[in-house]
Amino acid sequence: MSKAITYELIKKDEATGARAGILHTPHGSYPTPIFMPVGTQASVKAVSPDELTDMGAGIILGNTYHLFLRPGADLIKEAGGLHKFMHWDRAILTDSGGFQVFSLGELRKITEEGVTFRSHIDGAKKFLSPEVSMEVQMALGSDIVMAFDECIPYPADFAYAKDSSARTTRWAERCRKTMTAENQGLFGIVQGGMYRELRERSAREITALDFPGYAVGGLSVGEPSELMREMLSVSTAFLPEDKPRYLMGVGTPDFFLAAVARGIDMFDCVYPTRVARNGLAMTATGRLVIKNSEYTHDHRVLEEGCGCYACRNGYTRAYIRHLFRVGEIFALRLLSLHNLWFLLEFMRRLREAILADRFSDFATDFLQGYKK
Repeated sequence: MSKAITYELIKKDEATGARAGILHTPHGSYPTPIFMPVGTQASVKAVSPDELTDMGAGIILGNTYHLFLRPGADLIKEAGGLHKFMHWDRAILTDSGGFQVFSLGELRKITEEGVTFRSHIDGAKKFLSPEVSMEVQMALGSDIVMAFDECIPYPADFAYAKDSSARTTRWAERCRKTMTAENQGLFGIVQGGMYRELRERSAREITALDFPGYAVGGLSVGEPSELMREMLSVSTAFLPEDKPRYLMGVGTPDFFLAAVARGIDMFDCVYPTRVARNGLAMTATGRLVIKNSEYTHDHRVLEEGCGCYACRNGYTRAYIRHLFRVGEIFALRLLSLHNLWFLLEFMRRLREAILADRFSDFATDFLQGYKK
């Protein structure tokens, strides 16, 4: 396999399993644990690449499903790859397209060969398979490529989860054979639904394929939080210490803490920008719904001591609420910048706590003041 992606373990908290390390990619090296903003369609919504760089983002995501449909992998390859197309000179991770395809429900049909589906844009018939996903991601030129897997819904019975997980392993083997680019690293994905036996089996099978990194998939799909934590613990117990570990689709600090304590290094989620567009600011004390009338005369910034563009420049809660009420786009930008800064800064502080042997104290202190 390609050595484009390597992981360097710097510090491990033996009491919890929390890890601080460095992820080395063809477009730079980045400290972990790391939060990766999502740029679904080759853009992090409402935020420019320069702004992402200024706030310390290192890796961002692109979505294979959406870019496969529009503008198409060939056009992006013609432009010189996704980095040049979107003017981003740091690392990019592309997902496989699997989650989006499987979320289409009745619009798709799964076979051993792949998935036939109807485009959510125009209803056109399309096909994704392990081979097609790898070819698209090679054309995109991302640093980290995700294997094509089947995301198991919650709830799912044992027989379905067993068959699906076995298919994910077979698809991973096909992805491994197809991925030939030396400047990209292919990550395998552990599935297994909400069954300990299947999680363990999937983790053993996927790690036997010797990928440069591993993701835990099929969590944060509607299951109770305690069940998520249990399945995450089962999954990470069988992942190698010298490879990066990525929990897909999680984007709130309470879950960051729970996952880091179980050895996770990488996170992504659309949550911070999605809720920003709906008027929600993330703070150390929980959610602040800026549209609420209680902020009409509130001339404080979103969060005291915050270094984001909005807070640093004195934009107040009352002002941002006014922008939302009159439909000004600047409101979406201000909250998006704030929420991304909040999560990136939280991750910086979390990593410092691991390095200083005070991860548990950091987690306890934060959760005491945080309301979900």
